[in-house]
Amino acid sequence: MDRQRLSSIAHSRHPIAAPVSGVNVNRLLRRAGREPTARILDLGCGDAAWAMQALAHYPDGHADGVDLNSHVLERAAVAAEGRGLADRLTLHERDARSYVPDGDYDLVLCVGATHIFDGFAGTLRQAGRHVNADGILLVGEAFWQVPPTPAALAALDVKPGDYTDLAGLVDAAEHDGWTPVYAHVSDAEEWNDYEWSWVGSLTGWGLDNPGHPEAAEVLAVARAHREGWLRGYRDVLGFATLVLRRATNSAG
Repeated sequence: MDRQRLSSIAHSRHPIAAPVSGVNVNRLLRRAGREPTARILDLGCGDAAWAMQALAHYPDGHADGVDLNSHVLERAAVAAEGRGLADRLTLHERDARSYVPDGDYDLVLCVGATHIFDGFAGTLRQAGRHVNADGILLVGEAFWQVPPTPAALAALDVKPGDYTDLAGLVDAAEHDGWTPVYAHVSDAEEWNDYEWSWVGSLTGWGLDNPGHPEAAEVLAVARAHREGWLRGYRDVLGFATLVLRRATNSAG
């Protein structure tokens, strides 16, 4: 089964696509403190759950969601219609790296999708160019809670230097000209809900479709992910969502 379809199934029960609860999504958006008419951009939007929740906070605003996965964008369109947001959310099936907007944005989101820009530093530079001079960049990124173990590195297929610690995230943001004005660090309950939802969605699909030619593969992917989390990076990898403003009032 292709990666896009797997991702779509895996996140069907957790559309936030990051270990962040709904309560904390709302807290982060309140901290962003945008005007009711805010222009919002969600890069790597997936189901556009963050963008739609932002629109609930900014009732006269408009959001653009950008993602390459047609499956999740289709689901986002249905959800937007159901929430009465279809006229305020525009979905773009394209590579976020080459997205050219028709103007600047008051709030740019990239949560759990920094791989699009080759990591946190790349996200600050490339997603940050869409933020207007007084705007907010809201980025969710993984970090090492403790020094990574060999099991964690193997499960995630990463090197120790691929992530930093939490202080290192803040340092990287400031080095690139951004200042954190708020941050949320995901707790164990949020991680557990996210991981069990991810694994459970795949497992449920595999069990519900026993005659499907790819059912065994999906169940194997779910099991491997569960083992990698439980025996590898659980309590080692953390996740922080940072609300960032430019250190100066210039767009440079």
